[in-house]
Amino acid sequence: MTDNQVNSEVHSGHPTSLQYFKVAMVLVVITAIEVGIFYLEFLGYWIIPILFVLSAGKFALVAMYYMHLKFDNKLFTLMFISGFIVASGVILALMGLFGAF
Repeated sequence: MTDNQVNSEVHSGHPTSLQYFKVAMVLVVITAIEVGIFYLEFLGYWIIPILFVLSAGKFALVAMYYMHLKFDNKLFTLMFISGFIVASGVILALMGLFGAF
């Protein structure tokens, strides 16, 4: 076997350089949309949920592709999501405790 065949067998199922580039371009486009939305004054308070949804989408893409959660064992995804939920709960509890709502 050549080195290329060995490398493709070891990393099967993981994204290629082209896929990483495509994901990066999607992230750039979403970021540009977020910046553009920031300047749309007619949205009023709707800007917050719109930016939240776009940011959550970017977060999911980064976690799935750049952290390899999409391609690794589902246990790692479960551990990541569990930690994220606990951290979110702590943040919400602290915000409630200090009257941020």
